[in-house]
Order: sequence, then C-alpha cells, then structure tokens
Amino acid sequence: MQIGFNLPNSGKLTAPGTLARIAREGEALGYDYLTLTDHVVLPDLAAPGYPYSESGEFLSGDPTVRHELLTGMAWVAAKTERIRLVAAVLVVPHRPAVLAAKMLATIDVLSGGRLTVGVGAGWLKAEFDAVVTTPFAARGAVTDEYLAAFLALWTQDRPRFEGAYTRFADLVLAPKPVQQPHPPIWVGGESPPALRRAARFGQAWYPIGTNRAHPFDTLPRLAAGIERLRRLTAEAGRDPQAVSVAYRVKRLGADVPPRGSDGERRLFSGGEADALRDLRDLAGLGVSAVDVEIARDDAEASLRELRRLRALLARI
Repeated sequence: MQIGFNLPNSGKLTAPGTLARIAREGEALGYDYLTLTDHVVLPDLAAPGYPYSESGEFLSGDPTVRHELLTGMAWVAAKTERIRLVAAVLVVPHRPAVLAAKMLATIDVLSGGRLTVGVGAGWLKAEFDAVVTTPFAARGAVTDEYLAAFLALWTQDRPRFEGAYTRFADLVLAPKPVQQPHPPIWVGGESPPALRRAARFGQAWYPIGTNRAHPFDTLPRLAAGIERLRRLTAEAGRDPQAVSVAYRVKRLGADVPPRGSDGERRLFSGGEADALRDLRDLAGLGVSAVDVEIARDDAEASLRELRRLRALLARI
C-alpha cells in the first residue's frame, strides 16, 4: 500500500519556505506521494456548503488563502526529487481542455514522470460562475469530454477531437508526458456518475469517505462501493481489476465520530490500533493507496504530525 499526505496549499502554511520544508521532509521520511487540492477562488463562506464535513464548513483554517493547483505542483516538483505529485483533485472544467492537457504534460516532463492526475467534476457553483465558461449543470459531461480530449492529446501524434465543449484537429502537443501511455488518472468523487467515470477512464477510484450525500465512511459501505466499481468497470469493457482504489482520509482519531449513519464503526475513528486495523482491512479490500491530512496550526505542529503518522503507517 502506498502512503501519502496532503501538502497544504491553503491556509496558514502556504508560505514558500513552509511548503518546501514540509514537502522535503515528507520525501525524506519515505512517503510515496503528496497531494495538493484545487480551488481557483472561493466565495464568501458564511453559508457552509463543503461536502466532506459534518458541519459543511471547510476543515482547514483560512481556506480562501490558497495557491493555484498546477502552478503549485510545478513549483513543488522543482523543490523535490522522488516523491510523486497527486492532484487531489483537479476540477477538470476549471481550465480549457487543451491548456490543461499541456500544463499537465509539462509538469510530468519537468518532474521526471512523477505526476498523478486526480480529477473531479467540482461542486461549488459560485466558483464555477466566476471561473468556468461551460454550464455548471453540465459539469459531469464536460469532465468526461475533457478527459477524453486529454487522452487524445497525450497519446496521438496528430490529435483530433470533436466534442460538444472542445474540438481540435491536427495539433502537435510536444513533448508528450514522460509516463506512457499517459500519467495515471485517479477519479475522485463518490456519486454514481463519479464511479462510472472511474470505470471508464481511471487507473484508480479516489473517494473521500466523508461525503455527506454519498458516504463511504465505514468498511461495509466502502466494500459495497468497490464491488459496484468492479461491476461498472466490466460493463465499460475493461478488466474489473484494471481500476485500483486510493482512499483519502480527511480526519482520523478523536476528530472522527465513532459511528456512521449505517450504525457501523467509522473508518479511522478511535486510536492508533484502530487506524492500523483499518489500514489492514482496506488493504484486504484491494485499496492500494491511502493519504492523510497533516496540517495543524503552525509548521512545527504540522511537521510533528507528518512524522507521527509516518511512524504509525510504517507499522502496517
């Protein structure tokens, strides 16, 4: 099982020196990958709407203070040498398809093939209204179309594509990504359309367990989701085992309520022994990667958490 951590590109830890220090420390500790999140702008957050917490509030402090994802990934790539860089997740409709494909290819080349493209359709309408030119209601269809366009641009010598939202012919996108045939695509999201997208495009399904509308926060729920993924992958004409599972942990320990709404124990609630048992259970389900949040109130506290969790995760 690969182990990653979220490098905070929002809130109190966004100073360049702090970001570089945390990224390099994570690399030195042997983490397999780090993640960065994607928002371009945020609205007034007085009205909670974040899908992944019980209150609807963002879990990080000062979420409106943040770096743009792809610029940040390129910068972090230059500050590190070996650790993989995971977009967690790129909101695909935020950027025109050709521009995003080119930027992602550039990051993969300049990082020496360390990019994983986590993708999602997005959820924040106010941000879409300010940033995106395609309709918010069509974001799922736009995401699927742009992903197909990415693959054409990354793998075809003279890519051509004709869609409802993007079209091109006889372009040259060079250099191509280092990773062949293309960087791995991890499909985020927990809804039925997200699972279908993972089955069609993904090298991994990448859920956050605590989505209030579509929870995968207990072992039975996650097992059922993985079973559904296997069925959808076969229906898409692919080997049911072609799509692995990566799991994103937003909180663990005392911050996690002990029971899910299904009455089962919440994953990563309780103590360290419970977390270790959860990791082993996830591995038994075929989960191949897990990443955790390490951000605390300041850099020193965050680094302590980074080290604590690495020591814990080394025991699995």
